Amino acid sequence: MRAATIDDDALAIAFVEAALGLAEQFTGRVLIVREVVADVGGAAGWQVLPAAPVRAIAAGGFAIDIDAQGAGWVKSTGAVRVTFTAGLASGWAALPMPLRQGTAMLAAHLFSDRAGSAPVPAAVSALWRPFRTMALAQPVHA
Repeated sequence: MRAATIDDDALAIAFVEAALGLAEQFTGRVLIVREVVADVGGAAGWQVLPAAPVRAIAAGGFAIDIDAQGAGWVKSTGAVRVTFTAGLASGWAALPMPLRQGTAMLAAHLFSDRAGSAPVPAAVSALWRPFRTMALAQPVHA
């Protein structure tokens, strides 16, 4: 990517943020550690938090658990707001190289093809695919 003006710099940053968001959607993981707040319904039993991998869950008036796969779980008698920390890596440099490379490649593609006429390079999904989480059924807390 070559930014010729300050406006191009801002646009490049926006494309990097968009590419990182798409990488998170594709992989099903929060990539860089951040705080997440989620409202969890009051259904009976354990309920899985909507983002992973979970690193910590703030204590509240409910039971909490983090399983070996990094899923966070909450058990309460009613609807609760849960604050937790999730993320695969502490920062950009700590992300695995294929995730960084795919994100940079997608951001460069979005920057150079602003009209959206060219397909996304297949290498982007090939780089991200090993980190993708998929489930055939709803998770169940043991």
